[in-house]
Amino acid sequence: MSTEVTPVLTAKDFATDQEVRWCPGCGDYSILAQVQKTLPTIGVPKENIVFISGIGCSSRFPYYVNTYGIHSIHGRAAAIASGLKAARPELSIWIITGDGDSLSIGGNHLIHLLRRNFDVNLLLFNNQIYGLTKGQYSPTSETHKVTKSTPAGSLDHPFNPAALALGADATFVARSMDRDPKHLQNTLSRSSQHKGSSFVEIYQNCNIFNDGAFEIFTEKATKSDNTLFVEQDKPLVFGATQNKGIKLDGYKPIIVDLDQGASIDDLWVHDEKDLYKAQILTRMFDDPSVEGHFPRPFGVFYQTERTCYEDAMTAQIEEVIASKGKGNLDKLLRGNEVWEIKEN
Repeated sequence: MSTEVTPVLTAKDFATDQEVRWCPGCGDYSILAQVQKTLPTIGVPKENIVFISGIGCSSRFPYYVNTYGIHSIHGRAAAIASGLKAARPELSIWIITGDGDSLSIGGNHLIHLLRRNFDVNLLLFNNQIYGLTKGQYSPTSETHKVTKSTPAGSLDHPFNPAALALGADATFVARSMDRDPKHLQNTLSRSSQHKGSSFVEIYQNCNIFNDGAFEIFTEKATKSDNTLFVEQDKPLVFGATQNKGIKLDGYKPIIVDLDQGASIDDLWVHDEKDLYKAQILTRMFDDPSVEGHFPRPFGVFYQTERTCYEDAMTAQIEEVIASKGKGNLDKLLRGNEVWEIKEN
């Protein structure tokens, strides 16, 4: 009988001796701290955890977490993570990416990872700017954004990352922010517990090239009226005194005032399993056809269960071996359309 005791890990066990090289005040520091606090709680040995990143400020992450890691190619972290998970399904894999890295050059890799449903955790740091290359507009920058690459204002319509993830059939979609440590830790924990592709958008302040982009959601004076924290089986309520709510008129969201006679019993109750309402939730704040100033939602918008790609692949291989035996690689490469040329 083994008497080996599994060591109890702390956040310090996931810190490295590397100098953290982000600009002072960058939101990445907070995200790093919350990840390091979350990792000891997921019940996975350090040697079975891998962080994979692409290119960007956020992509320095693997250097600062004391686990295995890969600082990979621009936009290709999702593809590399897919291959690793297929080969080593027992690993806990975390993909660190930014709005430029994964929504521009890496857009196709992102959507295919999500539709295939590899059991990985993807953290998308969204600062609505290209920080590493010094302040060009990104796929999430607002229309008319004036940057070094758009001096007259951007003409592009921005991506809504959470809505994009739902469109790609992600099985877990959530949003949090760098300046709410408790909420971020809880969201990361939920992400790690989910079996399948977990997509977490994290609002991250770039204090050098896009400072204050999310200030309205983080500052005490404005946060309560502009943020909506959703929880399973609870009504959508917000405001400084929790006096405002959201109800549905059919599939149209409406803001009501609980101090003016509106009943809390009539409010929209959040259900993480409802795909259709999740799409309304992620879209309502940026839909110009919806009247009223809606708060920005944070929390787990949607989660469901679906077979993970690596499990389906393993089962298929085992089935083929059981019925046909081990394959012949040379024969497979030659294929069935083979011609033999004979001399006369």
